[in-house]
Amino acid sequence: MSFSSRVKEELSRQLSPARHCRIAETAAIISLCGKIEIDAEDRLCIKINTENAAVARKYFTLLKKTFNISTEIIIRRNAYLNKKRSFQVSVSDDGDARKVLLAAKLLDEHGEIGENLSVVGNLVVQNPCCRRAFLRGAFLAAGSISDPEKFYHYEIPCISQAKARQLQGIIAAFDMDARIVQRKKYFVVYVKEGSQIVNLLNVMEAPVALMELENIRILKEMRGSVNRQVNCETANINKTVSAAVKQIEDIIFIRDTIGLEQLPAGLCDIAKLRLERPEASLKELGEALNPIVGKSGVNHRLRKLSIMAEELRGES
Repeated sequence: MSFSSRVKEELSRQLSPARHCRIAETAAIISLCGKIEIDAEDRLCIKINTENAAVARKYFTLLKKTFNISTEIIIRRNAYLNKKRSFQVSVSDDGDARKVLLAAKLLDEHGEIGENLSVVGNLVVQNPCCRRAFLRGAFLAAGSISDPEKFYHYEIPCISQAKARQLQGIIAAFDMDARIVQRKKYFVVYVKEGSQIVNLLNVMEAPVALMELENIRILKEMRGSVNRQVNCETANINKTVSAAVKQIEDIIFIRDTIGLEQLPAGLCDIAKLRLERPEASLKELGEALNPIVGKSGVNHRLRKLSIMAEELRGES
């Protein structure tokens, strides 16, 4: 089971005790993955289509607990898509359908249904708790989260820009920054920052998935920190080795050209010591001298030897 499916499975078991929150969640599900059918006698039927059994189960439970109405569930299997199942949850009774749509503010007092089942400006999302429930329903209906082991990405596609703007505003109400991008005929609300996705899981009330994501984030950050430290140390070692090789080449050139005995005592001592201890650091070289010399002093003498070698090379 994918991480996104595990999140939906956990959210499907979250049932708010408050009726107004359950209505907000129902409104989100109908708005993002539902459709209304009207027959010749103006009787309404609500149909929810999903490929996720957890979402179908949650919608069935919401209707039963909130409105005490019976629903019809049809399971279909597509022979052309690896026998993948799809679920259709229907409210076929006209009176029950109108009751649900009126409560969700998707049907006005004149019996008119909002275009694209729009919930923009809907009163069901006035309270913060209802906005949490609405976001949970929207994610259950159409959302997805990528595998956090690979990358961070949370998205909910909407059929209209107005719906996408509303979802963006609800997410912003919880101090998170969601973006919108158009993908074919959909307007996709998405979040890519790991810490904000953690906050979204908290808002939607998925604590188990939240802890799983946090653990993955911590491990990834630790690995990144260790890799940066190793890379830094490797670069320093390479730099030190390259410098030591160049110093030894210069000292050997001076020795073979004029002899180390022709150098001042301080330069002669450090030159001989570098040839004896090619792997030693500047600090170790300084501590091996008598009297002891600091790192800057050792570096200064080796630089003078390098300059001298370059001058000798120029003369020859």
